Amino acid sequence: MSPGMIIFDLDFTLWDCGGTWCDCLTPPFSGRAGKVRDANSRHVALYDDVSEILDFCDQKSVPMALASRTEQPVWAKQLLELLEIVDRFQWAEIYPSSKLRHFAALNAASGVEFESMLFFDDEARNIREVGSLGVTCVDVPNGLDWQLFSQGLGRFQGV
Repeated sequence: MSPGMIIFDLDFTLWDCGGTWCDCLTPPFSGRAGKVRDANSRHVALYDDVSEILDFCDQKSVPMALASRTEQPVWAKQLLELLEIVDRFQWAEIYPSSKLRHFAALNAASGVEFESMLFFDDEARNIREVGSLGVTCVDVPNGLDWQLFSQGLGRFQGV
């Protein structure tokens, strides 16, 4: 059984922003795909396996969404565009708020039940909060990679 939706956090989950959060960067941003940087030449890059993971989800027709708590949602969206992945996600909840609000909005917009969602995030508080809804949550301590993604799929499937 595949998840009804896979949801990803951004900072320290899908991308690295030079060791900080995207709202600590300095616009304007420049570059394309793998060579994005801010005004202070801080590099922003997807973790190595992320493109392959997104391709896999597309090939399996699993809807994808973003849930990111940031003080600078416009910046996050600019980075998604520059990294050329913005169109990969059917839903994006990117704003400063509890992830509970993000997931309520995702549920309302998509009709996907919490128990059918798989979520990847680097913050323990988000894992605890969202897990309380019945979402299968995976802690991402050092950026998302293929092994962790596969483990998350296995946990969702009860393997």
